[in-house]
Amino acid sequence: MRVLAVDDELPALDDLVFLLRADPRVADVDGARDGAAALRALDRAIAAERPYDAVFLDVRMPGLDGIVLGRLLAQFACPPRLVYVTAHEEHAVQAFEVQAADYLLKPVRPERLAETVRRISDPADEAAPFLPEPEPLPVELSGVTRFVHPAEVHFVEARGDYARLHTASGAHLVRIPLTVLEERWPALVRIHRSHLVAVPHISELRLDAGRCTVVVAGTELPVSRRHTRQLRDLLLRRPRP
Repeated sequence: MRVLAVDDELPALDDLVFLLRADPRVADVDGARDGAAALRALDRAIAAERPYDAVFLDVRMPGLDGIVLGRLLAQFACPPRLVYVTAHEEHAVQAFEVQAADYLLKPVRPERLAETVRRISDPADEAAPFLPEPEPLPVELSGVTRFVHPAEVHFVEARGDYARLHTASGAHLVRIPLTVLEERWPALVRIHRSHLVAVPHISELRLDAGRCTVVVAGTELPVSRRHTRQLRDLLLRRPRP
């Protein structure tokens, strides 16, 4: 795998290049100190018919910053995988919007970087393992019992010992604690002590003054601080349509 690392701070760039070169899955690593230099390196690589497979990109840089450069890369006929490396967590929303493959926070931990390299070097590893089909839950509707499957659920909110399932057809109250439902339906992800969500139904991730929320089926839901990073990583890694 050929990689281009881009960072305007030389010590940070040197550290990233060193870590990438230490990974046996990375054959070549080049560095660039700003967005313009990165574009020149990308052009040279394409002209030589040796394009980069991935670009590890800082966000805050003078001139052409990482977000703008990421949008330019997305216009390539065969864009490289994009990984943002930054000290600023609030840029996660923008990384999500430009469909970055991952988002690493500085200082980069070697084991976290190794996980990113593993996934982008072998896309087959991103496939989810086979899981048995979860059992549906019975709900009562006007004296009729029907069964709600987890794939129908957009999000769930806790109501004491009950849980309210929100689906396209409406809301259904079932007598099951949220913790039990979380174990029974692992496809639903906890974002708050009172909420589980189906990640494919998340349409927006919002960060405002350190407060994180998501929009699911038109409803804005809070994300607790302890679950923010996990959810952000899941959103960045989910398959794109």
